[in-house]
Amino acid sequence: MKCPHCLVEFHDSWTDALIMWPHDDYLTDENSYWHVRATKCPTCRRAIIGLRTADGNQKPLRDVAAWPRGIARAPLPPEVTDPFATDYREACLVLADSPKASAALSRRCLQLLLREKAGVKPSDLYEEISEVLASKTLPTHLAEAIDAIRQIGKFAAHPNKSKHTGEILDVEPGEAEWSLDVLESLFDFYFVEPARLAAKKDALNKKLGEAGQKPMK
Repeated sequence: MKCPHCLVEFHDSWTDALIMWPHDDYLTDENSYWHVRATKCPTCRRAIIGLRTADGNQKPLRDVAAWPRGIARAPLPPEVTDPFATDYREACLVLADSPKASAALSRRCLQLLLREKAGVKPSDLYEEISEVLASKTLPTHLAEAIDAIRQIGKFAAHPNKSKHTGEILDVEPGEAEWSLDVLESLFDFYFVEPARLAAKKDALNKKLGEAGQKPMK
């Protein structure tokens, strides 16, 4: 499994125990038994705790993450600033409990990103995505990814997703996760790569200056 704290893969080994109830009974719910499960990441040494329901034959029925609560995602690079970073982190945090809320936060973050970084004219999200695609400013893989958001989300069938981006609405399977994936790629394009290129340019200009040559503009 992948550690939800440090994201390092490891072979998990869980300690599992039935939850006891007063009078030497086990905690049951709708003909299933509640278990508490725990393991520890060998890399970061942090605990991973969950709850499980199982039937009388110990067949797992449902698993619930208890700690940590958030779905494991790669940490954001420091170049990504607020409010984009805050919206993204909150979308990750609520993903396990409410994909609807996560997708709403991602749509709002995407809309702000397109306005602030792509310079699209403020409109509804569908039109803003169309504008940035028409501008041909995104690499092909990013253009296809951002277009998939409105296709997966079925903006035509659910216009509020485009017009009221922060509204909590039903989501299609995988929509919330895909929105986070696309945001990560756009963050890399709009924040990380320009910062890296600027740092390389500064380093080169420093060398040119030390050699008595004219720096790059």
